[in-house]
Amino acid sequence: MTAPPPPKPRTRVVLGELARQRSVTQHLTEQTQVGDALLKGLMRAQLALALRLAVVVLIGLGGLPLLFHFAPPIGHTTLWGVNLPWLLLGVAAYPFLFLVGYAYVRLAEQNERDFTALMKRDR
Repeated sequence: MTAPPPPKPRTRVVLGELARQRSVTQHLTEQTQVGDALLKGLMRAQLALALRLAVVVLIGLGGLPLLFHFAPPIGHTTLWGVNLPWLLLGVAAYPFLFLVGYAYVRLAEQNERDFTALMKRDR
């Protein structure tokens, strides 16, 4: 009678190792659950950025009427013959919105560069 063959050593399989067997690009092109999670993460980061900057705009522009209401002397101040509320809401609002838009574009591009770097790093 022959002796049974020795048992094979056990291998431990971890989900992260399975996910790394494919590249990120493959996960995205094949629309796997991992690729879907990566895309949702990018979209969530972009949405969070948009919401944060929307709050900045709401506080920056929406807070001005409250400031004028609760501090009437500021609302009645004039500069160069024009009421301060008109200057802030009618003139200064546009550079403010431009700067917020510029910041959004730069930060959104940074999110996309980080995502692209993740894809390139995995190759």
